[in-house]
Amino acid sequence: MSASLLVYHPSSVNRIPNSTLVRARVRVGVVKVRKQVFTFNPISSFVDSLAGRSPSNNRWRIFCLRHEGSPSEFFKPEAGEQNFSQEVPAFDQPNNVNGISDLRKVGIINQARDAFFRAEPWVVPWTAKTVIQVMLLWVSSFWLVGSWIVPFLAYALGFRKESLTYRGQALYSLLTDVAEGLTGIAILHRCLARFHPLSSDWFRFSFRGKWQIDVGLGCLMFPLVNQLSQVNLNLFPLLPSSPVTVSNVEQSIVARDPIAMTLYAIVVAVCAPIWEEVVFRGFLLPSLTKYMPVWSSILVSSVAFALAHFNVQRMLPLIFLGIVMGVVFARTRNLFASILLHSLWNAFVFLDLLK
Repeated sequence: MSASLLVYHPSSVNRIPNSTLVRARVRVGVVKVRKQVFTFNPISSFVDSLAGRSPSNNRWRIFCLRHEGSPSEFFKPEAGEQNFSQEVPAFDQPNNVNGISDLRKVGIINQARDAFFRAEPWVVPWTAKTVIQVMLLWVSSFWLVGSWIVPFLAYALGFRKESLTYRGQALYSLLTDVAEGLTGIAILHRCLARFHPLSSDWFRFSFRGKWQIDVGLGCLMFPLVNQLSQVNLNLFPLLPSSPVTVSNVEQSIVARDPIAMTLYAIVVAVCAPIWEEVVFRGFLLPSLTKYMPVWSSILVSSVAFALAHFNVQRMLPLIFLGIVMGVVFARTRNLFASILLHSLWNAFVFLDLLK
């Protein structure tokens, strides 16, 4: 058995006659016929395609053939050319124009996406176990404080929420929200204490920087959020058996109690945005960038943000709102920007209720 290795370069056809094949031969023994064909392009052709330059025509073709026969027999170049054409006819073209065009489009899209999100992932010192631990403890504390601890303390002091006035209920809501927020932030601080000191882009809160344009563009999305609210109601209409309830905020607005409305405004426009942004944008979104791209982390954290409101009738607008705030935070790396945008949205909704 003789083994022949043929190396073929198309550009040599027009330059050096009868030199398109280079033959190497090794005598081993008699075995069955096997043949393999390999084709590859230099790495530079891929780089050229992304850079917008004309792709290189340098394409090497390697044809390996092991065949039975006498040691004196040599492999004929003409047969190699014929067999090679039969094996890989798709590679006979000098350039794969469609493939290069697709690669260039993908490169442009990726560059535009990275420029838009400023998609540099955070340096995350903890693992997914810590992320799950923090989120589960936060959800548990939110339910425990709001549904059990605060009501129990109020009952121990001789108060019942149902018997409170509009102002009393507004103050009760404010204290409950503050307690829930402080508990969640305390859990976050305790779970991350062993990773201190953190890098400067973690939980960054600053009035400086170029965040004003991003927040302004985010505010332009508010009307679209309202449109998504109507779409969500059409997709998930209220069940006929579901009672129509009026919130305490709406009751205080109907009563036109200025003190109660002020207290509720503090709850929705100050307290809630702070602790929600610290948890979802300050912690969850950057932590996810350890395992997925920034844009995926924005989407996943936005879905978690919407689910945390436990309201299927507001799912779509909350997801979209979370995406907008996530993009603002990812671009500015500043919690103040996302908190401000969140506060402006809640204030927008609150003022809309006053009409």
